[in-house]
Amino acid sequence: MSTSPILDSKNQSVAVGDIVRIITLNPKFIKSFPEDERILIESMIGQFFKVVDLDEDGYPCVIREWHDERGQLQTHVIGLDSEEMEKV
Repeated sequence: MSTSPILDSKNQSVAVGDIVRIITLNPKFIKSFPEDERILIESMIGQFFKVVDLDEDGYPCVIREWHDERGQLQTHVIGLDSEEMEKV
């Protein structure tokens, strides 16, 4: 786990509980999802999320939840790099 401060794209410190806006996501990351989920992942760009945890490498994590066509709850936890987020 990283011992350096976690910073956003504007060098603001980010901690669990903070609200961040996703400003970009790596295209390779988006393409790693099944095609039918990519639109949901891409829709996170521009949206606001609460940092819920830090992953094992110290990256801030946010959660995206939605219901699929069968009504089943789907969840993705995403760790964000500094350039992908802006603290609000």
